[in-house]
Amino acid sequence: MSAPSSAGELLAVTLGDPDGIGPEIILKAWMALRDSDTAFAIHADPSLLQPAAQLLNAPRPEPVTTPGEARAVFQDAPPVFALPPAQSGPAAAIASIEAAVAAALAGDAAGVVTAPVSKTRLYNEGFAFPGHTEFVAHLSKTAPMDGARGPVMMLAGPELRTALVTIHLGLRDAIDQITLERIVHTAQVTAEALVRDFAIEKPRLAVAGLNPHAGENGALGLEEIEIIEPAVAQLRALGIDARGPLPPDTMFHAEARATYDAAICLYHDQGLIPVKTLDFHGGVNVTLGLPVIRTSPDHGTAFDIAGTGKARADSLIAALNLARSMAQSRLRLRTVS
Repeated sequence: MSAPSSAGELLAVTLGDPDGIGPEIILKAWMALRDSDTAFAIHADPSLLQPAAQLLNAPRPEPVTTPGEARAVFQDAPPVFALPPAQSGPAAAIASIEAAVAAALAGDAAGVVTAPVSKTRLYNEGFAFPGHTEFVAHLSKTAPMDGARGPVMMLAGPELRTALVTIHLGLRDAIDQITLERIVHTAQVTAEALVRDFAIEKPRLAVAGLNPHAGENGALGLEEIEIIEPAVAQLRALGIDARGPLPPDTMFHAEARATYDAAICLYHDQGLIPVKTLDFHGGVNVTLGLPVIRTSPDHGTAFDIAGTGKARADSLIAALNLARSMAQSRLRLRTVS
């Protein structure tokens, strides 16, 4: 193994909800990656990791104060930037996100990888954001519609990437929020991120329709004609290789996926269902268009199996490896330019 050579190659990992599977999958990910180049440090109250360490017979997390210390101990113990005890699990999760994003903004971490949280528990704590995506954007001072900037939520798996025009909204509300401007914004951010973060020189985008058969020429809905087609035309005028609207029921099979690099989906489940069906354990949630890299496993807190040792760390490992790959892509682009 070649040890990471700079602070910028260290990832910041958040605790997630300490009552969920976050602590367990973080330590399992460390056990899987300790001899790799994907090094990370956890930002959390160390005591909240102890039960998982005992459950897994893993080394006690090692408190560190600098990225250099974290890199030095990574092979032997999970490094942790210690946070003070919080009054509740959700408060601990929020503090962990804030600290990890701050580390990335300060240049002490190459990116942020967030463990799962319970939105319901966060909302009960007074959390004012729909989810991780919007909170990380707030912390990184990025306005949702600031030119071609994020946040845009992408689900990325080995066989499919989907970016979402609307995110955490009820379906009735989401349909009302599907506008030409939002589609263009989402596609612009996605195209830029595919170049910057995924090293795809000339991205190809496929834009999904909303209605069955993409509206059947207006017989099954007018959104394709009135909103989506003009958005695609505008994207092409901007020099973006986009096509659509495509019928959502025929754009995710293998032959169709080979024709594009990312699909622009209009609402949450339209984008998440195909990614999770293709590879439930390998999907990664990515926030595009931010100053900091942010990835996350594509699953929830799984309170029902927390503390049993049954949780799988596959998606978190994929999120860590993708964050490192994205950081390397950004570094190469900066070096070239």
